[in-house]
Amino acid sequence: MSPQNDALPLRNRVAVVTGASSGIGEAAAETLAGLGAHVVVLARRAERLGELVARIEQSGGRALAIAADVTDKAAVRAAADRVATELGGADLLLNNAGVMLPAPIEELATDQWQHQIDLNITGLMNVTGAFTPQLVAAAGERGVADLINTSSIAAQNIFPTFAVYSATKAYVTHLSRHLRAELGPKNVRVAAIEPGIVGTELQSHVTDEGAQAWLADSKESMEWLTARDVAETIGFLASLPPRVNLQQVTIMPTGQLG
Repeated sequence: MSPQNDALPLRNRVAVVTGASSGIGEAAAETLAGLGAHVVVLARRAERLGELVARIEQSGGRALAIAADVTDKAAVRAAADRVATELGGADLLLNNAGVMLPAPIEELATDQWQHQIDLNITGLMNVTGAFTPQLVAAAGERGVADLINTSSIAAQNIFPTFAVYSATKAYVTHLSRHLRAELGPKNVRVAAIEPGIVGTELQSHVTDEGAQAWLADSKESMEWLTARDVAETIGFLASLPPRVNLQQVTIMPTGQLG
């Protein structure tokens, strides 16, 4: 249930969601649209984005697809310009694009290290830099805007062989706290959401056999979160009264201990 009585608490808001072609991003886009936001879905896979927009519109929502790679700064800037021109700018940004590629550090999987850094850190910064001026402008006009970053419980806890991924997520969480201090006085709420294990495409990208075995064992021993669980939490954060900012939210499977 929304924390506000309005059945559409995000009516008249414009929400940009990265990594929207699957998983948490896809579910969040549908959830935010269901709460009344005009959703801009941004990812590389244009066909998947088209299918998502069709589903949202069939449910009575509004959505715009922009195919772009968040690691391409020029493409992200062009996307931000399009949102400003066509929709008047964003007042909600969900930075969700990311990848998880665990491996023992001694394997020297340098390409995987770089891919995680490029997407989880540089991509996030490209999007944040492109859309923050819109968030600040919207907050000045309407009294609230939201920047929500998808981090991970790995930002807090220790998972052997997940060192580089965990470090990128620690960056996301710490950055979010600093941005909150910088943007909060301008009425831009900043939150980092730190999920435990969520059943998404993320696991299918894992190539390390040890990590694959650990994930398989965990799926047998507990019920993972769903993307919808995390999406509904994101919708809750964005629907809170403007005076309320949950700066860091950890959402865990009940059976996951760490």
